[in-house]
Parts: sequence; structure tokens; C-alpha cells
Amino acid sequence: MDGPDRETVEKCDGSESNSVAIAKKLIHGRMLIGIKDGRYFVGTFYCMDKQGNIILQDAVEYRSTRRSSPSPMEHRGVGLILIPSSCRTSCHVDCSVQDQLSLLSLNHD
Repeated sequence: MDGPDRETVEKCDGSESNSVAIAKKLIHGRMLIGIKDGRYFVGTFYCMDKQGNIILQDAVEYRSTRRSSPSPMEHRGVGLILIPSSCRTSCHVDCSVQDQLSLLSLNHD
């Protein structure tokens, strides 16, 4: 390989996609993520990879102690956790209304 690849050049010259810029604004924000088995995780958004897997830090897991609804929730601290995109059913972020509107536009990129 004679020179740097395209991705390296794009990173060096500071250009990035709109989606990446929006995701960067969310770093260190609070996030609530629901997964397929009914559990929820609340934590600080740390990062997301190209596949959409999310890492939360200082995360707390919430789960129902019974199958009946409404049921009391049990919680425990889990610290740093990776949540695969294939397991996610919902994702809510604590941010401004303007940031929420720009997140909606990610569905159309």
C-alpha cells in the first residue's frame, strides 16, 4: 500500500458524517436502553461502533422480579456494559429538544 487509505485521510482532515457528529454530541449523556428479554439499562453513553453496539458506563440494570404487570423492579449496578444492537428494542437519550429532532433525522440517512 503506497499511501493512507481513504478512511484515514477523512479522519485526518476533520471531515465526518452528520450521524457521527450527532453521536458525538451524546457522549457522556444519560441513556436508557431496553433489550429483548425485558431488562433495561440506564447509564452514561460512552461510545458506539459502526455496527451500532453501544457501551454504557456506570450502568444500572433494571428487571422485573415477576412476570405479572405491574411488577416491582429489581436493580443492580453493572458498571461498564456493551449492549449489542441485535438485542436492543429501545433507546432513549437525555438531551435537548433540538438534539432529539436531529436524532430523528438519523433514520433517514
